[in-house]
Amino acid sequence: MEDCLFCKIAAGEIPSEKVYENEYVYAFKDIDPQAPFHVIVIPKKHIKSAADITPENSIEVAKIFEAISEIAAKEKLEKGFRVVNNCGSDGGQTVNHMHFHLLARRNLQWPPG
Repeated sequence: MEDCLFCKIAAGEIPSEKVYENEYVYAFKDIDPQAPFHVIVIPKKHIKSAADITPENSIEVAKIFEAISEIAAKEKLEKGFRVVNNCGSDGGQTVNHMHFHLLARRNLQWPPG
């Protein structure tokens, strides 16, 4: 999608701190982290929100969760993590491109501050 922030990040048009990338998925560090480890995981294909998942594009969601598993293993998040998806404006979604937040405490004090 032409004006989509996350599409531009996945295409390399807007800089990000990449954590993971494959044919289907792009993951990058959140610029306003809500946990000691906070990564945004997006499909490269534009899907507006989880409400727009169909049989034709559901492979994108499967690939996202495969990537989350790989990222968690690589980052040694064996003690656990959270995966959060906000859907639509009433659900707290601020960017109209389906995305998942991968968050972990990393044995640091939580909440921060």
